[in-house]
Amino acid sequence: MSTLPLEDYKRYGRQMILDGFGLPGQLKLQRASVAVVGAGGLGCPALQYLGAAGIGRIGIIDHDRVELSNLSRQILHNEETVGMYKADSATQALKRLNSHLTVDAITTALTAENALSLLAPYDVILDCTDNAPTRYLLSDTAVALKKPLVSGAAQKYEGQLCVYNLGPDGPCYRCLFPKPPAQDTVGTCEETGILGVVTGIIGDMQALETIRLITGLHDYKPSLLMFSALSSPQFKNFKLRTRNVKCAACGTAEQRLGEIKDIDYVQFCGGPRPDWERRGLGEGVDGWRIRIKDFETALKSGKQVSILDVRPETEFGICQLPLSTNVPLGRLVANPIEFLPKKGMEAYIVCRLGNDSQIAVEALRSVSGEGVVIKDVVGGLRAWSRDVDATFPVY
Repeated sequence: MSTLPLEDYKRYGRQMILDGFGLPGQLKLQRASVAVVGAGGLGCPALQYLGAAGIGRIGIIDHDRVELSNLSRQILHNEETVGMYKADSATQALKRLNSHLTVDAITTALTAENALSLLAPYDVILDCTDNAPTRYLLSDTAVALKKPLVSGAAQKYEGQLCVYNLGPDGPCYRCLFPKPPAQDTVGTCEETGILGVVTGIIGDMQALETIRLITGLHDYKPSLLMFSALSSPQFKNFKLRTRNVKCAACGTAEQRLGEIKDIDYVQFCGGPRPDWERRGLGEGVDGWRIRIKDFETALKSGKQVSILDVRPETEFGICQLPLSTNVPLGRLVANPIEFLPKKGMEAYIVCRLGNDSQIAVEALRSVSGEGVVIKDVVGGLRAWSRDVDATFPVY
């Protein structure tokens, strides 16, 4: 019978004494290989527990670098690794946990051209990413390689978990979502917010599902787990149907996907994700926008001005310009005439990046009379912090 290094009996003893686990379960983990795509909010807790459990080989695929804004939820990174590749930072942390781990740090972006070759060496694939194109790419690749895909997602106070391509009949991601969501309905954590511990819960669950698969503890019944930090109960589990026979990726009908390397996943999902900061710096409608330095000059001119901040109330509570008034965008658009400036007063509209403020100006100008000055601030409060007041908070 195979054995472990002597020190591993002490390291992994607490899990080896579990009924149904034992030495055979630990040996299965030792011989297994797992690829974790994304070393962020989901990937970090998943990696931490997979490494601690004794997975024999772990691949970390992530081409992004650590930023300060990551540290509230991406727990393998720290202040000293800001600027480092996340894959390298996570590897460093795992090696501190267990110097004997075999970790492949891959700082190359996962693409349709390299997905099959990068993921082929691993037994289980974890999707710890946050964008639709990569989700479809990983699902199609998992189907092609006949490997299970442990997929997690988290946003705001909510998360979800599913194992796709599970066993002979488990559905793939395309089975459930044959068409990607519209881009304007899907926001990033930067746009919508995220409670860090939610990513921790889902990432830990991804690690648990992976361990169950490898050790033979999984029941192989496809399901979708939904989590909400603010609901009671917080967890809800939904049984999933079997594979869709008409699925373009895994169905029994004639395959229609073609070669993965030939698929443009970004275009399939509606094109590149909008760069909202860059959009907020655009020219907009001629005469409707004011540059940040000109806005500063207007405030110092002594003129009577009105500053409307159209961010949500929560964001206004984080930081605001002196003498500004908070009117959330939805409220302003619903009744713009209520917020028109008084005659002879100039009105300036601000938001976080300079996008919502353009919508607000359009609504106000549609009901304003001649000679009323209403402009929005190019780049919003991000530009104010960058070009006027470096002490103004950026979040």
